[in-house]
Amino acid sequence: MRALVQRVKRGSVTITENNLDYFEEIEKGLIILLGVTHTDNLSDAYFVADKCSNLRIFNDSGMKMNLSLKDIKGQVLVISQFTLYGDARKGNRPNFMKAAPSEKAKQLYDEFVKRMEINIGEGNVKTGIFGATMEVEIINDGPVSILVESK
Repeated sequence: MRALVQRVKRGSVTITENNLDYFEEIEKGLIILLGVTHTDNLSDAYFVADKCSNLRIFNDSGMKMNLSLKDIKGQVLVISQFTLYGDARKGNRPNFMKAAPSEKAKQLYDEFVKRMEINIGEGNVKTGIFGATMEVEIINDGPVSILVESK
């Protein structure tokens, strides 16, 4: 499992397809772009969720990255992102063979979200819609972007 974790001042997701009008936004916190691969399981989802909840990437009063999402009582926006498993080593068109099939990826995405809700509080976790084409606005703070992987 891969999570591209971005510290943000704010972020949002908008979906307007197939007569769907969906919008979620967060203030200070994290946007997590989450990818799932074939070999991932529940322990991977828990490991990555726990790591993301506890990453000390927010500034303390001394302007040192020493506080976690939990410490600042921040919010998180979780977006499914199968392209994190894109392989562009050969040619110019990436292949996505390392991305998990949709059914498995959705199950582990949902488990990741549930674990984040346990870790930081249900009202602090927002999501996109799995598998949808989304417009994601990210106002990165720093910028700070960290790749968290389970294996």
